[in-house]
Amino acid sequence: MIGVLINVGTVIIGSLLGVLLKKGIPEKVANAVMTAVGLCVIYIGVSGALKGQNALVLILSMAFGTALGSIVDIDGALERFALFVEKKFQPKDGRTLSLAQGFTTASLLFCVGAMSILGSFDAGLKGDYQILITKSILDFFSAFMLATTLGIGVIFSAVVIFVYQGALTLGAGLLQNVLTDTALIGEITCAGSLMILAIGLNMLGITKIKVANLLPAILFVPLFYWLIGFLPI
Repeated sequence: MIGVLINVGTVIIGSLLGVLLKKGIPEKVANAVMTAVGLCVIYIGVSGALKGQNALVLILSMAFGTALGSIVDIDGALERFALFVEKKFQPKDGRTLSLAQGFTTASLLFCVGAMSILGSFDAGLKGDYQILITKSILDFFSAFMLATTLGIGVIFSAVVIFVYQGALTLGAGLLQNVLTDTALIGEITCAGSLMILAIGLNMLGITKIKVANLLPAILFVPLFYWLIGFLPI
């Protein structure tokens, strides 16, 4: 839970600073910082992707997983939910509800995404906090910028982060005794890291990959890993 607590702490600190410094920071500084963090995310994605040993497992898992994610349209569902929540709390007279809007907007931003899921999974399964710490840095700046415009409501999203990512981390930890094959864990890390790489590319504006639609690939990795293991290749 260390990674989750760090994430919660950065959101709280970022939100408090944002409320205190209403004028925010220069746009060019914010863009430069986010670009630098985006490059770091790409580095993490590339280094993790190199942990895979079987390209066939990766290719089949990504192909079938992305197909399933696209058919179900996970990305679209998340976007529709976000729009629903936004309309739900938007006052009819056009005023801004800083607490409600800040809370819902920040909660969706911080909890709906591949880094939240994969980071919690890595923390619970392997005790690796790298993804969650990177996410914490991103969330710090995001919380700061959101709080300057949406107010103190952003800070309450820390509760959602604790419950949501905490549950994912503890749940993954329960699988540690089941997933004892280090090679399998390497293949799962490889597939997940490709998604982290996609997030970094999106952050830099190079691509517009619907990363949420790639998430089912994680579920296919163990299947193809075991199936290919029985093949005489």
